[in-house]
Amino acid sequence: MASNRTLLCIHRDPAQLSLLTEHCYELASATSGSDGLRLFRSQLVDAVVIEYHLGFMNGAAVAPEIKRIRPVPIVMVADHVELPADALRSVDALVVESDGPGFLLATVHFVLNVRPAQQIEIRLRSETPTHVRRPGRARKAATQSPPDRTELALDEKLAPFSPEVWRAVREGKMQF
Repeated sequence: MASNRTLLCIHRDPAQLSLLTEHCYELASATSGSDGLRLFRSQLVDAVVIEYHLGFMNGAAVAPEIKRIRPVPIVMVADHVELPADALRSVDALVVESDGPGFLLATVHFVLNVRPAQQIEIRLRSETPTHVRRPGRARKAATQSPPDRTELALDEKLAPFSPEVWRAVREGKMQF
């Protein structure tokens, strides 16, 4: 259950996102990109749910502006996975409408709760001296200049998910 987190929903039909309010999320709604940006500037939100097809100013144009103003998690909702390559540059997750509201709810929960915990864990690991993390391996770490493969793998998990990753998640081919 969410704990009264506030989401900015920029969607042509915000009523379609009612499952989020049923799970204790407070919604601030806008039906256009320009109204959404205006609301984002005036109100603090924990995350943004934005529809790709908004009309004049689509979600791909609004998302980078949101990140420029204040970096918050952005979940994009689209009719299908096939979007222009740059459409997902500033979003943290993609949900296809056919996946249903349950998948959107799980994705919002993920970007608000799971992902920040991963980032904290990685930050703590990077701040912890190597000899403390891996007793007996301090000499090896001192001579190793590039980061080891486990650290690289963790960093890759923080990158925004590609459409291919989300497709694999939906098809059950990828597990977390």
